[in-house]
Amino acid sequence: MIYLDYQATTPLAPEAREAMLQWLDGPEGTGFGNPHSPHRMGRMAAAAIELARERVAALLPPGGRVIFTGSATEAINLAMRGSDRGQGGGIAASAIEHAAVLDTARALGQLHELEVDADGLCNTAQKLPEDVRLICVMQVNNEIGTIQSTLDWHRNAKAANALYLCDAVQAAGKVEVTSADMIALSAHKLYGPKGVGALWVRDGLELDPQITGGGQEQGLRSGTLSPALIAGFGAAAQVAKERMAEDAEHVEALWNRALDLFEGWELNGSAVARWHGNLNLRRDGLDVARLMSDCREVMFSAGSACASGSGRPSHVLRAIGLTDARAKSSIRLGFGRYTTMEELEAAAKSITSAAVQQG
Repeated sequence: MIYLDYQATTPLAPEAREAMLQWLDGPEGTGFGNPHSPHRMGRMAAAAIELARERVAALLPPGGRVIFTGSATEAINLAMRGSDRGQGGGIAASAIEHAAVLDTARALGQLHELEVDADGLCNTAQKLPEDVRLICVMQVNNEIGTIQSTLDWHRNAKAANALYLCDAVQAAGKVEVTSADMIALSAHKLYGPKGVGALWVRDGLELDPQITGGGQEQGLRSGTLSPALIAGFGAAAQVAKERMAEDAEHVEALWNRALDLFEGWELNGSAVARWHGNLNLRRDGLDVARLMSDCREVMFSAGSACASGSGRPSHVLRAIGLTDARAKSSIRLGFGRYTTMEELEAAAKSITSAAVQQG
């Protein structure tokens, strides 16, 4: 099988797997201690978590703290529901945000959608509603890879006396994450394990906990932390930081080759202001369900993995002006660190051949 769905999840880095194993020991080992216990085994587990916290923080701006969560979705909910400004005013979010942001804003009854252009760029000069107290604009879009100007959006938030939440799930470990009040990220999108995420919070900003109980994780997220998952997250973050330039160079080579291999297909979203590990393409009249059936050995997406099976056209593709028919004739190919050129070429041959047979 050829895996080209890196936006849905990434393969586990060997370094992350190795870091996790020592904290999965059974009764014969010493790595299974509760990190909130005061004895030696507990302190060892707690030390592993703090090392991982430092490694994750190294991917993010200085002047903030990392709070571990069960996922980026939980981190986003903590940020949006836990910030007093999110509770007490309007929430402005780009029309192409992840459902974790848009659905939470709707649940709070305070959503103002920010428009994007045909390239998927959110105009930083657009007028904000007067009641806005929280702005949510993701750095790299999960469906079309568009990169937004986080520095400008943070400046806009400050000017509006609002907070800025950046969903950096697809950015962290791939590009520099620069400026925000709160930043959400997920381990399994940067070659770490599933089941663990984090929220970075600027120093001096206080949040109300959304999960109460034992008061673990700085009093903001009750529940026993998993040393294994967090150690894997930390190791993956460290490798991502060390390999960022190398990974980007590899992705760029794959991107340039993919553009040749898929000549004649239409690109969805900007080709320039974009993470080039995301190739969202369309071919008018394409039956994507049939294509995926014909190309069973190639793992790719018919849209956002988080909305797969819903039958609804992608809200991101609709927001950039595509008709329902064109949105439904689009595919997303994602590649990264472990994708080989040979795999990309073989996958492209399979996909293009099956598409041509459809007529």
